Amino acid sequence: MLMSLKYKFLFVHIAKTGGTSVRTTLNRYRWSDPSYYPAFLCSRISSLMKHRIGTKLPRHARAICAYEMLPREVYDSLFKFAFVRNPWDLQVSSYHHLKRERPHLLEGKDDFETFLRWKLDPGRVYQYHIDTSISLQSDYVIDLHGKIIVDFIGRYENLNDDFCSVCSKIGVRAPRLAHKRKAGDRDTYRKYYNDSTAALVADYFRRDIEMFDYSFEG
Repeated sequence: MLMSLKYKFLFVHIAKTGGTSVRTTLNRYRWSDPSYYPAFLCSRISSLMKHRIGTKLPRHARAICAYEMLPREVYDSLFKFAFVRNPWDLQVSSYHHLKRERPHLLEGKDDFETFLRWKLDPGRVYQYHIDTSISLQSDYVIDLHGKIIVDFIGRYENLNDDFCSVCSKIGVRAPRLAHKRKAGDRDTYRKYYNDSTAALVADYFRRDIEMFDYSFEG
């Protein structure tokens, strides 16, 4: 999560949706925001205290966290936005990310179908690096009653244009979006699925698919 009181925005960072690029590009505006310096100091103190004093919103915190923790007038004054991604594509991205950066987690689960069935198994033991992309994306943008509490939901598939729309709303020049963690090691996501595994994702992420109007065909 990235917040600026000067530019009045709150970025809700959903994992594997291009958020690192958005965060890196907007980070430059922190240095001209007076609220950044006390926030940075509090973050350092929180880190020294092993985050027991709760002075920092986590990187992948959900909108409801800011909604509950910030004064309501502050939350309402911010332009709140997030980016989402086709769930079928997101799971392929997660698979390659783990193969590349944490291959030990996939021992015995090297092919995509085995990985996917293991990952979506409700009886599997929780592992943070796997479960960041197993949560419903819709959970990041709703309140406890299921109401959307952000102002704009962009799409990974239209990242550059939607990011320009965000910059226009917060009143900053739209810089060239930094391409962080851009992958070039995969084929189109559809080729990873058969009818059974495509249906597995459709069932598990049904609310995301319906809320954000996604389909297997893109």
